[in-house]
Amino acid sequence: MENKTRRLVVIALYTALALILSYLESLAPIPMPVPGAKVGLPNIVTLISLLTLGTPLTLLIVTARIFLSGFLFGSMSAILYSLAGGLLSFGMMALLLKVTREKLSLITISLLGAVSHNLGQLAVAAAVVQNMNLFWSYLPFLMLLAIPTGIVVGVAANLLYRQLQKINLFK
Repeated sequence: MENKTRRLVVIALYTALALILSYLESLAPIPMPVPGAKVGLPNIVTLISLLTLGTPLTLLIVTARIFLSGFLFGSMSAILYSLAGGLLSFGMMALLLKVTREKLSLITISLLGAVSHNLGQLAVAAAVVQNMNLFWSYLPFLMLLAIPTGIVVGVAANLLYRQLQKINLFK
């Protein structure tokens, strides 16, 4: 019983933390050359959750965060874009952690997650406006933005994970 309760508390904490990070990003948008581009701070929680809780529970956290932040701070279109990017990014990072964790650093996995997130959102945007030129017009900018944002998220997740391991939080 204690393990189930502990797991439920951790899921709730991760979801709340991801929601807070999402809210903070909406409050203080960083000037980016592409409309709506963000650093992706909630992906810090996604990476930590993948490392500590595994894929199924992280999927629950990511989905809950996307819907909650969309309903609280965004719109239905924001939910649509976030689902496309967030789920593709989650899938990429989960796959890479499962298959290549010993070969790729958390920073590289985060960077590839950022690239996947941008591809997912671009695909939805191009489908919504029914114009593939939008996809190709924004692709170079978003791929370049994925590099620093993916690195920032990866470094933060790596540092946080190391600290959490030191205090034996996952025992």
